[in-house]
Amino acid sequence: MEKKRYKLFYGGRGGGKSFAFADCLLVKGRTEKLFIACVREIQESITDSVYKLLCDRISYNQFEDYKIYSDRIENIATGTKFIFKGLRDQDAQKIKSLEGVDIAWIEEAQTISRKSWEILDPTIRKDGSEIWISMNREEENDPIWKSLGAAPDDRTLVVKVNYCDNPFCPEELKTQAAKCKEQNYDDYLHVWLGEPRVQGERKLISSKDVKAAMVPKMDNSSSPLVIGVDIARYGKDKTAICWRKGRWCYKLEAHSFLDNVQVANILTGIIKEDRPHRIFLDVGGQGAGVYDILRDRGFGEIIRGINFGGKAMLEDRYANKRAEMWGEANEWLRQELPVQIPDDDELSGDLCAVEKGYDHRGRLKLEEKENVRERIGRSPDKGDAFVLTFAEPVFDVGKPSMYGNGQVTIESLFNQSNRSDIGW
Repeated sequence: MEKKRYKLFYGGRGGGKSFAFADCLLVKGRTEKLFIACVREIQESITDSVYKLLCDRISYNQFEDYKIYSDRIENIATGTKFIFKGLRDQDAQKIKSLEGVDIAWIEEAQTISRKSWEILDPTIRKDGSEIWISMNREEENDPIWKSLGAAPDDRTLVVKVNYCDNPFCPEELKTQAAKCKEQNYDDYLHVWLGEPRVQGERKLISSKDVKAAMVPKMDNSSSPLVIGVDIARYGKDKTAICWRKGRWCYKLEAHSFLDNVQVANILTGIIKEDRPHRIFLDVGGQGAGVYDILRDRGFGEIIRGINFGGKAMLEDRYANKRAEMWGEANEWLRQELPVQIPDDDELSGDLCAVEKGYDHRGRLKLEEKENVRERIGRSPDKGDAFVLTFAEPVFDVGKPSMYGNGQVTIESLFNQSNRSDIGW
């Protein structure tokens, strides 16, 4: 009941966080008139929310002064009102309905995207308003944890609560926790003690490697310039463009709501200004149209269309082209020689989000892009643009008729190795 702007309770399974929050809010709502918003990242229907939990607790506690509607809960004595919203599809205009909220309860806060948090936080602006947060931490870089939990100020209450702290934890859950502790201690730390999931378990790229690559080390490179372009496929996706020279990835751009001609015009300007050796374009969805426009403009020797679902060059190692590009990017980040990428939160989140697996032949495969989108609340556009720069090897050999140098095959490379004008 202590007055704080933010109240963040985190921990593992069986801690009772959601039950405690529900009971506390229902009790407060019986003593004064409150406007309470229960929010989460994705809410396709009210059944995805804490609506059922609140209904169950009303019944359990025999609170007869609450009236339950199909889309809200109200207290007929005090006028307290509970509403339920998903944040992923809200923009700054739609979310204005929350400006008068007294308490916002964010459930499953580990799934909240950075964009959603940046919209919600300043919207809950009523004097004395509070934001209650319940979460089981997933990753080190969960946006809300980075914003509030990592270094709490005087306005923030952070409490860790686990099954061993909950006097009402069922004996069955305690038995399950003990079994997990014995069989898989890493799982026990994450599932039952609320620690972030150990990197490397299922993530392809570790946050440690990404963080190390973001430390500035260089400001130039003589390697060929390669550009990756991930074309927006849906209305809220972004067209992302990434510049890389060898071990130095130095620039990222993202553009929203562009048609094919506008994207082609941007890339035409980049070709003329930066003279890249190669541009790799995702030709799935809208990308094929951009590719055709650029070819028609005479840039066929510079651009390459890449199909994420196509065959990998190293078919014995990778299930498809997408797995190959992400796998090669991961190897690049882990190499002993220093590498550098832009210090960009979205890029970091994209790279650390993708989960790995293996097919029946032992080849690397990745989870579907739609699954990543659903989990982090956006498409990993910047990550895809970055890995597109690893679509094919690019060598600084020979000059095409257009700008920059071209790519050669390994066979062609060795055939030309005795030429005196190459400079090897």
